[in-house]
Amino acid sequence: EIDTRTGEYWIKAVDIVHDAGKSINPAIDKGQIEGGYVQGMGWLTMEECIWDKKGKFLTHGPSTYKIPVAGDIPEHFHVTLFDGSNLKPTPFNSKAVGEPPLMLALSTFFALRDAVSASADHKTVVHMSAPATPEKILMTCEKAKAAV
Repeated sequence: EIDTRTGEYWIKAVDIVHDAGKSINPAIDKGQIEGGYVQGMGWLTMEECIWDKKGKFLTHGPSTYKIPVAGDIPEHFHVTLFDGSNLKPTPFNSKAVGEPPLMLALSTFFALRDAVSASADHKTVVHMSAPATPEKILMTCEKAKAAV
């Protein structure tokens, strides 16, 4: 959900089904998946690197470089481990859960981009680069509405 007047957004729900193979410890695997998703969500929606014209890095501290906090976690966040058999044998029949969930957050970026497109009744192609910060969402909403 986005506010087209401010660019603010809220991720209301996330449902993830992840193939972890035969999980050795489902609680740890679910935690890794949740953490990977939230890290990816931060990367794609908040973590903006800005330099000035002389090349000085400006977003180098907690006051300027934003990362997700507890309040940014979706209201509904549910992770399910896929209960299927491996097509190919793996050690202990398990699969990676540490890094792959980072890419699951692409769904959040594309959902925000689609919400921006909806603000212009999907009548124009919306180009928005990551991170989808509130400022970028607001500017992209304005461009999309002006293009219609």
